Amino acid sequence: MTDAPAYQVLARKYRPETFADLVGQDAMVRTLRNAFAADRIAQAFIMTGIRGTGKTTTARIIAKGMNCIGPDGTGGPTTDPCGQCEHCVAIMEGRHVDVMEMDAASRTGVGDIREIIDSVHYRAASARYKIYIIDEVHMLSTSAFNALLKTLEEPPAHVKFIFATTEIRKVPVTVLSRCQRFDLRRIEPEVMIALLRRIASAESAEIADDALALITRAAEGSARDATSLLDQAISHGAGETTAEQVRAMLGLADRGRVLDLFDMILRGDAASALTELSAQYADGADPMAVLRDLAEICHWVSVIKITPEAAEDPTVSPEERDRGRAMAEGLPMRVLTRMWQMLLKALEEVAAAPNGMMAAEMAVIRLTHVADLPTPEELVRRLGDGPPPPGNGPPPPGGGAAPGQGGATPEARGAPSPTHSGPSGPSAQGALAVKSETALAHYARFEDVVELIRHHRDVKLLVEVESNLRLVSYSPGRIEMEPTPAAPTDLAQKLGARLQAWTGVRWAVSISSGGGATISEERDAAERAIRSEAEAHPLVQEVLRAFPKAQITEVRTHADIAQTVEEDALQEVSEEWDPFEED
Repeated sequence: MTDAPAYQVLARKYRPETFADLVGQDAMVRTLRNAFAADRIAQAFIMTGIRGTGKTTTARIIAKGMNCIGPDGTGGPTTDPCGQCEHCVAIMEGRHVDVMEMDAASRTGVGDIREIIDSVHYRAASARYKIYIIDEVHMLSTSAFNALLKTLEEPPAHVKFIFATTEIRKVPVTVLSRCQRFDLRRIEPEVMIALLRRIASAESAEIADDALALITRAAEGSARDATSLLDQAISHGAGETTAEQVRAMLGLADRGRVLDLFDMILRGDAASALTELSAQYADGADPMAVLRDLAEICHWVSVIKITPEAAEDPTVSPEERDRGRAMAEGLPMRVLTRMWQMLLKALEEVAAAPNGMMAAEMAVIRLTHVADLPTPEELVRRLGDGPPPPGNGPPPPGGGAAPGQGGATPEARGAPSPTHSGPSGPSAQGALAVKSETALAHYARFEDVVELIRHHRDVKLLVEVESNLRLVSYSPGRIEMEPTPAAPTDLAQKLGARLQAWTGVRWAVSISSGGGATISEERDAAERAIRSEAEAHPLVQEVLRAFPKAQITEVRTHADIAQTVEEDALQEVSEEWDPFEED
């Protein structure tokens, strides 16, 4: 009685043996075929791409093709290795003496490379070429790369190098310039589904099409990941594998239920959204996976809104496509982008929280609350109708006191109007983009622009504008300036970009000559004048005569004192008013 053959995982069992077996890499295969046909085989290759796209597999196929002698022993280098000759069999089994594979992740030092450098001078023992395959080559140390350079540039005729890496940017340019580079692409969904169906049929495994779509989506373009997941799914199904079983295996929620949750959040229905999240959690869905699915749907709907053909995704069912199109038509882009940003933040919080489910619930509560915020158009209408009655509705943007609570308006404090408030008023900033004339009306003077910078607490820009900008001319939306010799080269560009971001209106900032004094110079001159006036006062002179070592440290005018009193009063009002207090 013979022993049954040992089980081999699908990722190894169906690993491509020839270029014809490689899927999704047609451009690379075509280039290599032409190079072999013209006998223009490079001295060194480097394969780059994400995990599981076939970098090491391609290296082995190239090694077999270079050393293949055909079934009759008379063949030459080919892109269609026979798989039968002694060299093909030995390379395929990883035991060929002239094809050496090295994992740079575990052998990173210069000593490991010196072994290669010392051995390249000896001819191949039996094969046509001596081939060195170095996987994850970016892990080599700097000294190891430097030691390899000379040999890589002028290798003996019988030596070939093949490198593979997932981090091409970490490979020195001096190495890249000596290699022929191939970028292996992610496998397209249609190609991946066809590959998985072919493997499943060869294994006599029954698996549903929507289950294959789930595996394809989870693999993210990696053939090895997809094959490994298929292997797991077949075992999980133990017969016919369904999409529900694959979801349970991957820890995913039903995509239709995630779309339902997405709808509940956008309707602002916090109670229903929390109930659905809890139900998915009870069914085995990972809170992180649910939020990741919500983010994926948010991105997918946003892309459909821009390019409707994106809805034709083979990994998405027809019903989901219809729902995606309906969402794209009904949701404004600002709502989708706001939800995307909040979901990214929520994913970070869930990953760091001691209890992921609690963090996910808080994220859903926050998302449903934000869904009720007014649109910029609604905010413009509300502002046009006047302030709401006291105690009715949220406080005005900008963090000031609400009407009827004793607070002064931003204009009274010398700050920009509510429509130009800081980060707490994004909707008000959007309204500026609708009414540009109204926006610019708030900046009749250059002093208003300086106050806007101060209000947004951009200290670096404020110092640069006050110290290095000589104003030539000004009109709302247009600034002509002369920079001082110490000014940053990008001051005009930076100022224009900041003003556009804060006001929603394009500002033209140009450089000219003939400017006056900077704000700092004018302030210093005014302070010197006030100080001279103070020093000339008879009472001050009497004090200085009586106390020869006394010095004037600060000069305060009546206006300065009055402003301090007003600011103190406003601070008391701000501390008494809680912006998060329930109405």
